[in-house]
Amino acid sequence: MIFKQLFDQTSATFSYLLADEVSRKAIFIDTVYEQHERDLSLIRELDLVLLTCLETHCHADHVTGAWLLKYTTDCEIMASEHSGIELLDKNLRGGAKIKFGKEILNVIETPGHTNGCISFVTEDKSIVFTGDSLLVRGCGRTDFQEGSAKQLYHSIKEGLFALPDDCIVYPAHDYSGRTASTIGEEKKLNPRIGGQANENDFVGYLENMQLPHPKKLEVAVPANVRAGRPKDDQLPKQPDWGPVVVSYSGVTEISPQWVASHMEEVHILDVRTAIEAAEEQARIYRAQLIPINELRDRVNEVPKDKPVVTICRSGKRSVLAANILRELGWKEIANISGGLLRWYEEGLPIEA
Repeated sequence: MIFKQLFDQTSATFSYLLADEVSRKAIFIDTVYEQHERDLSLIRELDLVLLTCLETHCHADHVTGAWLLKYTTDCEIMASEHSGIELLDKNLRGGAKIKFGKEILNVIETPGHTNGCISFVTEDKSIVFTGDSLLVRGCGRTDFQEGSAKQLYHSIKEGLFALPDDCIVYPAHDYSGRTASTIGEEKKLNPRIGGQANENDFVGYLENMQLPHPKKLEVAVPANVRAGRPKDDQLPKQPDWGPVVVSYSGVTEISPQWVASHMEEVHILDVRTAIEAAEEQARIYRAQLIPINELRDRVNEVPKDKPVVTICRSGKRSVLAANILRELGWKEIANISGGLLRWYEEGLPIEA
């Protein structure tokens, strides 16, 4: 079986592309809206026929790319009948089988994180995709979207932990760089439900976590109820000057790695304040410094002969800068994703 584990850094989401090697028929699990171009390119490069986008549940921390892939590949969208997701081509129940070529995934109902959580296990029970129900050394929260700590306890103990100990666990998220685990490891080592933990231990843990709601909750849930379908039913228009990504919220971004390797082809606009720039004493080679509060008055200083990429410390104010330039007539414009923090983190070149 062709197996690809993909990662969205912003939401720490894992997506999974699986395909039958002979027929090239494929399925995608838990796609991310902003990664549509990446995912579609991979499908085409591997010469796959995408049959289905599967959702483990209605996500609250990112917008799914399922509708975009349906739009571009004519695949189906499937999720639990209890997920609340509209526009499904098929509602899934426990025991259902999803076939792609000679490969088969079986559906296990694992509610608790949300009322409509399901997991997918291979026919030989060697791999399980657990969504947010069971994470590596953790589990999904249960304090919204009809969640239930008691229900999740039984979903894990009686459903997922009934799988073989060597069954590999692939979750929908991880925030610490862990990519997989096994059922045996989690039964023994999971600090919330492993070892001798009983229902009271588990419920007491989850009900006292007091976590803030996901940052994208108000955007993600309504969008995911529509399976990620934009209100205007249109795909994002992709510029041809670079690998620009248009997020669900309309932010046009480009990766710092691409910018660093195409420095002569773009104009970099740094919109930090002069004080910030002086304190850090480092900047990107040839970057033009115009503080965001001065940009409208000095906009004529920004050239139009090259695509403009904006940057600031964290990549937030530079989004506004890109929007200002776009409103004032600049067409080839994008924000550098993650700002200077990501630029430094990835070891890209700077000058003192």
